[in-house]
Amino acid sequence: MTGEMAAGRLGQALWNPQAHMPTARAKRLVITRGEGAWLTASTGQRLLDATASLWHANIGHGRERIALAAYDQMRKLETYHTFGRFANEPALRLADRLAALGPIPDARVMLTSGGSDSVDLACKLARRHWQLEGRGDKRVILSRHGAYHGLHAFGTSIAGLQYNREGYGSESLVPETARIATNDIGSVRAQLAQIGTDHIAAVIAEPVIGTGGVIGPAPGYLEGLAALAQDNDILLIADEVITGFGRAGRMFASQRYRIAPDLVTMAKGITSGYAPLGGVLVSPRIADRFFVDPADAAAPIFRHGLTYSGHATACAVAEANLDVMEEEGLVERAACLETVLEKAVDPLRGHELVAEVRAGSAFMAGIRLRDDVDGDAVAEACTNAGVLIRTIHNNTLQICPPFVTSEDEIALIARTIADALDGYPA
Repeated sequence: MTGEMAAGRLGQALWNPQAHMPTARAKRLVITRGEGAWLTASTGQRLLDATASLWHANIGHGRERIALAAYDQMRKLETYHTFGRFANEPALRLADRLAALGPIPDARVMLTSGGSDSVDLACKLARRHWQLEGRGDKRVILSRHGAYHGLHAFGTSIAGLQYNREGYGSESLVPETARIATNDIGSVRAQLAQIGTDHIAAVIAEPVIGTGGVIGPAPGYLEGLAALAQDNDILLIADEVITGFGRAGRMFASQRYRIAPDLVTMAKGITSGYAPLGGVLVSPRIADRFFVDPADAAAPIFRHGLTYSGHATACAVAEANLDVMEEEGLVERAACLETVLEKAVDPLRGHELVAEVRAGSAFMAGIRLRDDVDGDAVAEACTNAGVLIRTIHNNTLQICPPFVTSEDEIALIARTIADALDGYPA
């Protein structure tokens, strides 16, 4: 099998997500093992995972404890659905734990299979809320320019990255969406007035924009956005798919940036990628009407669900992942490493090929290269040198290491990027 991998004959049927397939097939990199912050490719090359896979490997790779948690749960019950009156014990335990950890007091929890699922759920629930309130004109979902919220129908429609919204024959797959200024609260105020707040159901925002280039919030922006939402009866959705579970040095970035969302989407770090799982924290303002006296036959039903909502094994994995984070103090470690990373990448600001360095808003950084620099070639040079890097929006190198990365390894990431830039063709 390894020989087939090396020869490029394995998996010719696989269609990679978000990929130019001729390039992906020609340059396919097959990852076969992981341990801590390090990976091994099918060629035998060891790679420092500077991106935590797709922003999610918070506790690092290869944790036997997590595998055993999945094994133990599967031996008892792999899963059973949670539709209607059914539930399973891991889903019940995890929901209570998430509600206690999250930034919404007395939250209810709906579980999903991942981040895109969670975004779709939150946007649907926001619109359903206003229908039940008798304010059916409030349907527009606002999102920020540069934002990424997954690629389901709602996520595609509210994407602040235009290339993710194009090519489907309409301006928006789901109608009634609009984009607002990324970090200028004055512009947002004017845009709300232009659209009409009586038409706006919700605004969704990543506390720190991830895929859009690692963009932290301008001072006062998130607080201003929350105030505008509160003053104009607009629901605030915090998309914490990336920032949730420690990435911003707190369990949730909403806690760090002192905002009180009505809904919080989560995934990725909830299991550190060991199983596909996501969820939405829902405030009492929205949830209470669905949880009235069981004798009340008029209580509404939210007609939404996924086959694997509350998947028992995925929930058991999430519990074990949270145990590891708490026992090893990894959220606090991420807060410390944020400063280490910021200092490590700071010298790159002076490089002639670098347009901007973004760091200091969470344990991640973005190195935006000049437009005339081939960012993919720089990322490939880093990977060839043993540090796995990728490019994201606006020719930006993504840095988002696991929380178990050492200070020396963070220095290695920055040094490898500098060497790749120094070696870039003139």
